[in-house]
Amino acid sequence: MSAATDGPPSAEAARRAVEAVWRIESARIVGALARYTGDFTLAEDVGQEALAEALVTWSRDGAPASPVGWLLATARRRAIDAFRRRSALDERYAMLAGQLADGEFSAGAAAAPDRPDDLPWDPDRVDDDVLALMFTACHPVLSPEARVALTLRVVGGLSSEEIARAFLVPAPTVQARITRAKKTIAAARVPFELPPPEERRERLGGVLSALYVIFTEGSTATTGDHLLRPDLAYEAVRLARMLAALLPADPEVHGQLALFELTAARFPARTGPDGEGVLLEDQDRRLWDRSAIRRGLAALGRASALGRGLGPYGLQAAIAACHATALSVRETDWERIVLLYEALGRVAPSPVVELNRAVAVAMASGPQEALSMVDDLVASGRLSGSHLLPSVRGELLTRLGRTTEARAEMELAARLCRNARERSVLLRKAAALD
Repeated sequence: MSAATDGPPSAEAARRAVEAVWRIESARIVGALARYTGDFTLAEDVGQEALAEALVTWSRDGAPASPVGWLLATARRRAIDAFRRRSALDERYAMLAGQLADGEFSAGAAAAPDRPDDLPWDPDRVDDDVLALMFTACHPVLSPEARVALTLRVVGGLSSEEIARAFLVPAPTVQARITRAKKTIAAARVPFELPPPEERRERLGGVLSALYVIFTEGSTATTGDHLLRPDLAYEAVRLARMLAALLPADPEVHGQLALFELTAARFPARTGPDGEGVLLEDQDRRLWDRSAIRRGLAALGRASALGRGLGPYGLQAAIAACHATALSVRETDWERIVLLYEALGRVAPSPVVELNRAVAVAMASGPQEALSMVDDLVASGRLSGSHLLPSVRGELLTRLGRTTEARAEMELAARLCRNARERSVLLRKAAALD
């Protein structure tokens, strides 16, 4: 054995171990703590305190044999200390201490004498714990921004700094959102539990919406110097897979997972070696992730097989499937894409859907009809300030040979675009029209 192996554990090794355990198991840890304490905010706080203690202890002693059990036991002690400080809650503390002592064996904080190989939590409850955690983090009392931040924190296990980097906002802003979210949940007395079946469907929309925002920002960054933020997008994919495993009978959950998988499959071809964006027609489709495409098509198949018709996420996944299975832009089934966008416009109308339908119409029927649709959008003012509208209009004008107007639209789109990589593509297109 080398001297390096014989030496004391390093702080860096401890940090990597803590991060790995937390990223993989944070949802189950916080979910179990929330169920045991009955206090979502306390569960998240003591979980973070246990992480901080692990960094110190594991640096000195090395990672324990059961890292999850260690974190749960440490967080349990912190929770008991918190209740001890609330002198008016002595009775609740006694009940909690007894409940947690009984639950230590299933929670992994201690080994039962006759059952040393127990799982670190009750296998009959873990699904409900994680699902309850998702529904709590995305409760309707929270703002959309708070839902996203809290979901990434307590379900995804990301730090405030990681969330801040992902959305290009200061870390104190993210921390303030998370703190306010926890206070709002406490003030509203939101119970840590699965909502009743009659409310679950309505509340699920908030969970899906938060995941969609996370994935969308990762797949096309709103601002900054990178077109993609793969780490953020893949975190949304991981959470979507978890949600699909917990809610196997919901078609929209599978539809969203299919959309994420099929869209992420194109990531390897969407940027060049220098990080510049590569347009769909120029992408090397051999670089697309075929495993992700297979997973996406399988998820879309499950969504369809449930027999309730595709919802907004499922319809978007069906559109993504048309691209993923085509050999080229020319061989893409644009007529089907037009029909899918028409269906999407009926169930989830928005100006962006209309704009995308115009692009599909241009590919299926020619630019003139599409330009009329885009001009109607311009007149409505519903996408005012967005770079998407002038960029599409510029493309259509280029195809119609109206290069002077097209260049002006591309330059306008570049001025409105906040992403440096996307902006450079637009400027390159404008320059090519000189």
